Amino acid sequence: MSILSSINKFFFPFYKSKNIKEIFRILNSNSEKNQAMFVGGCVRKYLQNQKIGDIDVATILTPDEVIKKFEKTKVEVKKTGIEHGTLTLILENDHIEITTLRKDISTDGRHAKISFTDSWEEDSKRRDFTINSIYLDSNGKIFDPHSGVADLNSKKVKFIGRPDERIKEDYLRILRFIRFSIEYSDFDFDKETLKSIKINLDGIVKLSKERIYDELCKILKLKNFEKIYNNEILFDIFKLIFPEFKYIDRIKNLSLIRKLKDQKLNNNIILALLLIDETNNHEYFSHKYNISNETKDFLDFSARYLKQVNKDKDFFNKNLKRNIFYNSKNKIESLFLLHKLTKKKFNYKEIDSMVNQIKNISIPKFPVTGNYLLSKGIKNGKKIGLLLKQIEKKWIDNNFSLNDKEITSLLKKNI
Repeated sequence: MSILSSINKFFFPFYKSKNIKEIFRILNSNSEKNQAMFVGGCVRKYLQNQKIGDIDVATILTPDEVIKKFEKTKVEVKKTGIEHGTLTLILENDHIEITTLRKDISTDGRHAKISFTDSWEEDSKRRDFTINSIYLDSNGKIFDPHSGVADLNSKKVKFIGRPDERIKEDYLRILRFIRFSIEYSDFDFDKETLKSIKINLDGIVKLSKERIYDELCKILKLKNFEKIYNNEILFDIFKLIFPEFKYIDRIKNLSLIRKLKDQKLNNNIILALLLIDETNNHEYFSHKYNISNETKDFLDFSARYLKQVNKDKDFFNKNLKRNIFYNSKNKIESLFLLHKLTKKKFNYKEIDSMVNQIKNISIPKFPVTGNYLLSKGIKNGKKIGLLLKQIEKKWIDNNFSLNDKEITSLLKKNI
């Protein structure tokens, strides 16, 4: 950690922001003890001096008591998961998810029956990993019942208590274990943990496809996702969970692309890298996990165009403007990176040059509109649509240029 980062962390911690201080002031009002503390990812990231995104808070207050606390205040309360004891507090642009302390009564690996508790120790026992059971109060004081800080400092991902019990409470913890192990590059697993994961691997099928896909997206977003390839056991487990990823070996190249300046690999590119071939492999994956239309569209686009790129070595130079006009700069740049990622060798100058060319290319606006055609006396709606397509094609074929005389000539032929 740099000296400047250490100073910022000391003098400007996230919990001292105006809105968060106000929320905690209300939560702790009329009490001499902490009624709420930060927990989970925000604490972990704060201790590592990383950018904090979502803020999670645990509280001894019941949901009804939390709602009552914020009556007649500027804080909006949303019942986002009240059946699980979770509310969302909104003050201006700050969102805080607050959950009443819980203990498990029973679980089937998908859903848990819980009861509320006022014991921080009980709440900590039902969490997955020691690094996620570190609590931080509004004054910056740490409560660490499972030595999570020490594990965080040594980048160890450890289940709380017996791994087998934690996994059977929620089989998604297998994927979460994979995610944190990659993130912290912790591949020094104890035998009990590995045994428990392998024994319980079939439990993944009990989970909803939405939960699995959501966790997968978090794994793919990791800046070092490709490090999964460094551990044979983790790699094999991941492949068993996602057999559709026939081309997972391609991820070796991700670290090479990340070296390029301003390269922002996104989940769509990485999914395409893992899935796309000349079959309908990606279509099965799309259907199985009910992915978003945006991601499905990109996978379909990649499958269609990657075949053309592989057949035509001059694909990106020959019709770059035309392809950008029909598909967008983002899609063509992503297609170019995807194409390069499927290869064994890189020419960094070539990649930089093409990416810059795509970003800087100027595509003029199509100069003819339906209103323009109406003003020229063309009234049939269907005819206007067909004529617009004809003129647009001529405009594109003429290197995105048509003068008034050429447009008038095209109109005369169709009036």
